[in-house]
Amino acid sequence: MKKLLSLIVLSIFLLSTNLLAQHEDVTGLWKTIDDDIPGRVKSVVKIYINDGKLYGDVVKLFRLPDEDPDPNCDECDEDDPRKDQKVLGMTIINDMVLDEDDNEWEDGEILDPKNGKVYDCKLWIEDGKLQVRGYVAFFYRTQEWLRYDEEI
Repeated sequence: MKKLLSLIVLSIFLLSTNLLAQHEDVTGLWKTIDDDIPGRVKSVVKIYINDGKLYGDVVKLFRLPDEDPDPNCDECDEDDPRKDQKVLGMTIINDMVLDEDDNEWEDGEILDPKNGKVYDCKLWIEDGKLQVRGYVAFFYRTQEWLRYDEEI
């Protein structure tokens, strides 16, 4: 009987731990990692909820000596209000909604300020890392962003 009770308690503990891990909060500060230079941090994005939708703003840039220290989105589409605006402070993730069944944020968009392209977007946490997927139709690319816990 004690073994059965211990097994039940252990099962409940493991199940509750798993459920908590699945519902990890995506809000907060996240480091974006360069696709071309592995491990290089490019920026910090603050992810937040406003009126039930998820957004992300660039709050810090890490620039190389040969890069413009305060770039504008000069590659943004002419119709995009972010065209020629400062990347620092720019909202690059827009209008994400939570799919509670999958615990993923989806149906929004993400802007790559480097090339000015806007992609459909999906976000979720996996192994403590934010998975950021930008896609067009069936083509997609997923980046892993890491929590940022330093001063801005």
